[in-house]
Amino acid sequence: MIFCKGASEIKLMTLNTHSHIEDNYQEKLHVFAEAVLAEMPDIIAMQEVNQSSDGEIISSSAMDGYISSGGVIKTDNHALNAVNLISEAGVNYNWTYLPIKNGYGCFDEGLAVLSRTPIDETESFTVSFTDSYSDWKTRKILGIRTMNEWFYSVHLGWWDDEADPFEKQWKRLNSIVSKRKRAWLMGDFNNPAQIRNEGYDLIKESGWHDSFELAQSRDSGVTVNKPIDGWHGRNCPGNGLRIDYIFTNTVRNILSSQVIFNEKNYPVVSDHYGIITEVKGGVEL
Repeated sequence: MIFCKGASEIKLMTLNTHSHIEDNYQEKLHVFAEAVLAEMPDIIAMQEVNQSSDGEIISSSAMDGYISSGGVIKTDNHALNAVNLISEAGVNYNWTYLPIKNGYGCFDEGLAVLSRTPIDETESFTVSFTDSYSDWKTRKILGIRTMNEWFYSVHLGWWDDEADPFEKQWKRLNSIVSKRKRAWLMGDFNNPAQIRNEGYDLIKESGWHDSFELAQSRDSGVTVNKPIDGWHGRNCPGNGLRIDYIFTNTVRNILSSQVIFNEKNYPVVSDHYGIITEVKGGVEL
C-alpha cells in the first residue's frame, strides 16, 4: 500500500463507560483519567455516559472546552467529571455531550466525544425507530468534526431485535455518515465480529474498514468476556465478544489496535473493555 502524506500520528480511544452504574465509581473514574494522561488519545468516544436525572444543571460558561450538542449538563455528568479530573493534571480536552434517554429510571444516558484539538462542528441524529426519551431502546449518534475529519460515538442495538433490528439502524446511520469524505465510527455496535452474515459483515459490506484488521499490531480485540445487560440469552461466542470497534471509511495506516481497561492494559473500569488505536497520518492512494 502507498499512503499519501497527512497529519502526524493520532490516537483514538473508545469505551462504553457504564459510568455511574459501576461500583467504586470514583476509583474507576481516577483509573480512566490516569490512563488518558498516560496514553494521551487525541479523540475519545464514550457511550453510556450518565448524569443524574434530578441533578443540578450547570451553566455552559462554567465548563472549559464544552461545545453544546443539545440538552443540558448536570453537575455529576460523567464526561464532565473525567474532563475536570484530567485538566487538574494540566491536560485540556474539548468535549460535547448528548443526552439520549432515561437509564435505569434515574439517569440521563448519553454519548460524549472528547478532542484535544478544537471542535469545529458537531452533529447528532436518531437511528432507532423510536425517538422517545423514556424508551430505553432509543439510539442516537453524536459526531464532531476536527482535523478535517469526522469522529462519531456510536451505540447501536442488536441484530435480532424484532422491533428495531440492527440492520435498519445501520442503514439510517450509513446513509448519513457515508457522505463524509473521512470519517470514523467508534463505539459499541452490539454485533460480534465472530458471527457471520449479521451486523459486522453488513458494516464491512457497506464499505467500512475495521481498524483492528488493518492494524500492524493487535491483540484479541475481545471487549466483553462476561454476561452483561442485553446479552443474556443471546448468541454469545464462547471466546468472548468483540463488539466494540473503531471503523474508518478510508483505508488508513493503522499502527496498532489494543484492548484497554481489561486488567492487562490498565484496570477494569466498566462492563466493557475499551479500544485504543494508533493511526499514522495519511490515506491509501
